[in-house]
Order: sequence, then structure tokens, then C-alpha cells
Amino acid sequence: MSRSALIYTALAAIAIAAVAVFALRDPAQPIPPALENRTDLEDLREGSMKKLAFHPAPKPAGTAAYDTAEGGKATLADHQGRYVLLNFWATWCAPCRKEMPMLAALQDEFGGDRFEVLTIATGRNNPAQMQKFFDEIGVTNLPLHRDPSSALAREMGVLGLPVTVILAPDGTEIARMLGDAEWDSDSAKAIIRAVLDAQEQG
Repeated sequence: MSRSALIYTALAAIAIAAVAVFALRDPAQPIPPALENRTDLEDLREGSMKKLAFHPAPKPAGTAAYDTAEGGKATLADHQGRYVLLNFWATWCAPCRKEMPMLAALQDEFGGDRFEVLTIATGRNNPAQMQKFFDEIGVTNLPLHRDPSSALAREMGVLGLPVTVILAPDGTEIARMLGDAEWDSDSAKAIIRAVLDAQEQG
């Protein structure tokens, strides 16, 4: 078997495993308020935001620890209690460089007790290069967390970059975006407002 065929087979196996993990869900687990209005949220998608897929039911998020910018360890469970826009990126990723300032703008507008943008560089990313990446694009309000072994990314079925997921306050994944998007667009902002409003009303 050729090397390219082996790589393809390995990626396919990872994708199948990720789907199998995501299929597991406790039937007793409540549906987050945002998913109760999934059709309304989908109607808000315009332009690049049309790639944002809301799941019919919440999916479990990864549990692997990542390295914090402060030198410690954390997990996604540490962020429960608010909606989280989780972005997987890397210093070599050109689309990541394009969308990161837009994610920063989203954090500026909505970041707080109810919402946060969480950025995690997955794979081999030198901390100094990560800081340089942020400095060059003028981003100062997003965290320089790392997933050096890609354990969290693999657990969540991330096969390319960037990938952005929306986590509900209970820690479950309710939506996923493959590739970059205009996160500072009117469409993106309308979606985030609707998600937060649904939580408040719920």
C-alpha cells in the first residue's frame, strides 16, 4: 500500500472513530436552549457563516487537557457555565491568520460572564512563534493556549484547520464550523446574540 493510501486510511479511521464518539449521548441530558431554536439560528446564517452546522442534538466535547498560556493545565470542563466559541488553529495556518482578528472582535463585543472566545493552537506550535503571530495581526485579547500533542483536537475529530465549535454552558458541542469565516460579520453577531438570548429565556 502506498504512503498516501496509508495516510488516507488512517485519517478515515480517525474520522469514523470521532463520529462514533460523538454519537454517544445520554438520552436524559437536556437539550440546550439554543438547539431548541435551531431552525431560527440556521436562518441567520449568511455568507461564510452558512458553513456553521448546528447539530440536531448536543454532542460530547473532548476531555483531554491542554496547556494554558500561564504554563498550567486545563480542560474544556473548566469553561462550563458560559457559551464558548472554541477555535483550533496553528501558526502555519494562513486561514487562521485571516480570521483571528475577527474572533478577537467577537470577544471584544460579547466576551464576559456569558460568552468567551477560546483559542487553542494544536500540534507543534512554538510559544514564541504563537506570540509573534498574535503581535503581527494585532490580537491582544485571546489566549495563547496549546494542544501540543493534538490530543484534544483528535478527540474532537479535528482533521484540518481552522475548526471552530460552539460549546453550550453544560460543556456539550452544539455547532461546528470547518474552515475560516467572517466572525465579525453581522450574521455571526446575530447568531451569537440569538444563542445568548435563548439561554437567557431558557
